[in-house]
Amino acid sequence: MKVLVTGSAGRVGRAIYIKLMAQHQVVGIDKTPCSTADFVGDIRDSQLLNEALQGVEVIIHTAALHAPHVGRVEDSAFQRINVDATEQLALAGINAGIKHFVFTSTTALYGYASTPKGMAGWVTEETQPQPKSVYHHSKIIAEQKLAEIAKRFNLPVTVLQMSRCFPEPADLMAVYRLTRGIDARDVASAHLCAIEKRLPGFQRFIVSGATPFSPADCKRLYLNAAEIISERCPGLLSAFEQRGWALPDSLDRVYDSSAAQLHLGWRSEHGFEQVLEMLDAEFAEVLPAINQNRDTQAQ
Repeated sequence: MKVLVTGSAGRVGRAIYIKLMAQHQVVGIDKTPCSTADFVGDIRDSQLLNEALQGVEVIIHTAALHAPHVGRVEDSAFQRINVDATEQLALAGINAGIKHFVFTSTTALYGYASTPKGMAGWVTEETQPQPKSVYHHSKIIAEQKLAEIAKRFNLPVTVLQMSRCFPEPADLMAVYRLTRGIDARDVASAHLCAIEKRLPGFQRFIVSGATPFSPADCKRLYLNAAEIISERCPGLLSAFEQRGWALPDSLDRVYDSSAAQLHLGWRSEHGFEQVLEMLDAEFAEVLPAINQNRDTQAQ
């Protein structure tokens, strides 16, 4: 099938584009020239968009303003780009004959609901968002607009709320793969599963790294994370000890991707082991660790 990926020059959009290329005809649109941007320009340019939509069966919409833009652009830009442009894109796609719309959203929109007092939060698609910023608000509203469109036009719409996925220190990234982080390659595979499943109606799924924990562990994760990590993931403990890294004392949330695993047939494949491999191979995706044991630092 022919798939249009918006934001195809970004890290996630590019990963999705490349993942889909092996099995589907893929075109990308982005304001930044790139090998994965077949159309260079703004998705709000109706003429360019109509050209890009020719023959397209599925839209994967990753283009957006993100958390780092908060305070750097005016708040109204989040409404124009993250909400209005998303709605206009979906409607343009319907006019062009698309059969499925996939929206790349974020687990960040759960905001304060992710971190209850005194324990780690266990976040599922049923958790009621308590947004912290205009970015969070814009993603929530965009999802609501798409739910309305799905119902009004009987269009399958799949929302994938991806967890933390950006370059950061290796020790943090490795731990977060157990609770609140994901590899861009796994984000891409989730999008592939979504378009191949094409579930009817409006669907929303969290996509995050596989966790060894359960809701019953939330108190211990908050009060003594190092102890429970050592029990549930001894391989991570061993790797940290070998590198002189300290496990965290507390973890504040877990994003539960079990619904995506069940309904999309998807599962993350890149856990903490791959983080360490990328660090050793000097990939720019992973930064040097910052949380070393004091004894090691003194040597």
